[in-house]
Amino acid sequence: MAGIGFELRRLLQQDSYLGLLRAYSYAGIIGSGPWVLSILAVMALGMISASTQQDASWHVTEFLVSVTWLVAASLIFTGLVQLLFTRFVADRLFENRAERVLPNLLGLLTLVTLAAGTLGLAAMPAFAGTGLIYRLEMVVAFVLLSNIWCVAVFVAGVKAYHQVLGAFALGYGATLGAGLLLRDLGLEGLLGGFVLGQGLLLYSLLFMVIRHYPSERLWAFDLHRRGQRHLSLILIGLSYNLGIWVDKLAFWFNPDTSESIIGPLRAAPIHDLPLFLAYLSIVPGMAVFLMRMETDFAERCSAYYEAVRGGDTLEHIEIQRSQMITSVRRGIYDIFKVQGITILALLLAGPALLDWLGFSAWYLPLFNIFLVAVGIQVLFMAILNVLFYLDRLRPALCLCLLFAGTNLGLTVVSQQLGPAFYGYGYALALLITSLVGLGMLDREFQRLTYQTFMLQPPFSPPRGPRLTPEA
Repeated sequence: MAGIGFELRRLLQQDSYLGLLRAYSYAGIIGSGPWVLSILAVMALGMISASTQQDASWHVTEFLVSVTWLVAASLIFTGLVQLLFTRFVADRLFENRAERVLPNLLGLLTLVTLAAGTLGLAAMPAFAGTGLIYRLEMVVAFVLLSNIWCVAVFVAGVKAYHQVLGAFALGYGATLGAGLLLRDLGLEGLLGGFVLGQGLLLYSLLFMVIRHYPSERLWAFDLHRRGQRHLSLILIGLSYNLGIWVDKLAFWFNPDTSESIIGPLRAAPIHDLPLFLAYLSIVPGMAVFLMRMETDFAERCSAYYEAVRGGDTLEHIEIQRSQMITSVRRGIYDIFKVQGITILALLLAGPALLDWLGFSAWYLPLFNIFLVAVGIQVLFMAILNVLFYLDRLRPALCLCLLFAGTNLGLTVVSQQLGPAFYGYGYALALLITSLVGLGMLDREFQRLTYQTFMLQPPFSPPRGPRLTPEA
């Protein structure tokens, strides 16, 4: 999200309540808009199709489960390269070598397309019994989604946020429109609409990248070169995405909590529906998260490293460090405050909300615990964000591994304890990881100046730009 801080600070400089409201609204839309649009579009397509067609509910279920598995598999798969490529782009922009971005992006997309296509084709025999068109659509959708995640993680760097949001609105609007037009074809029609929408989204994002990063070279792949491979970034991306999805996989693969939907794909409706609904509640927390991280903290962090690079006095460097710590504490406090109020309001409104959406009251206990869990997830993301800014990749990797491990272990334990404990594994894993992460942040800040001066190689050039968390 490089550069968004400038726009947010410009809005805050208006020194009015309207400017403050616009800044938080802007941060919420930019930070959460794309995935909120995706969830709403896919859910709307399923609900409209089920309500307007008789005997369509099973096709809708098959469609929603297929899309969920596609998203999970593509995110875990591309987690291997997302952060790696974002760091590569950040380093090239810091070196004023923007012409290397486009050919390396096309090189990465070529590699991802070949690997994702091979994996998809290899998985086709597992879907024996389903139609050939459905299987081909699944392979194409997997390839498209894998490419979209690779482009989307750094496309915000073009600083054309309205265009990025517009591209997602266009892509998921096309998904909804094409799906409704093709819904008479059943599952293949709904999935065909999804493929058309994702294709439009990918090429819209690529068009923006080509416009902002022109290059005379068409193709390159420098990520394999020595010095470009950061094993910790590969493992962080993989373990973070695994951590996010491992509890869902545990419920899907457990025959006591799931049911077979289509081919090898399974779903756990009692677990999945309240979780995805609860995810919509983190919009306010994400707005605060983006505001505080990309304005206060980014500014303080930049001032600290400028003081270090400029040879400032130790006393002034320590003042800058202290102000950076204060900005982090203020940001975490604001996340607690805003997300806490949101959770409290939704806990009170939960029964009426589920009734309005037509969901059973059986979902309410899980919905409540997931509201708390996804709220803690915002805190976890903020902690990772700070570690990325400080270029502390080893603690970030330890946190992601801890999250993935505890989420799997505690989820399995919750399954053994019974339905009353479902969801607590995910929530406790996030709570434990966040508390450990806060302790790590304290330690890293205490040792920051020492490490900055003493653990760098002699006469080393200034370090490149830090990773941003949305990367």
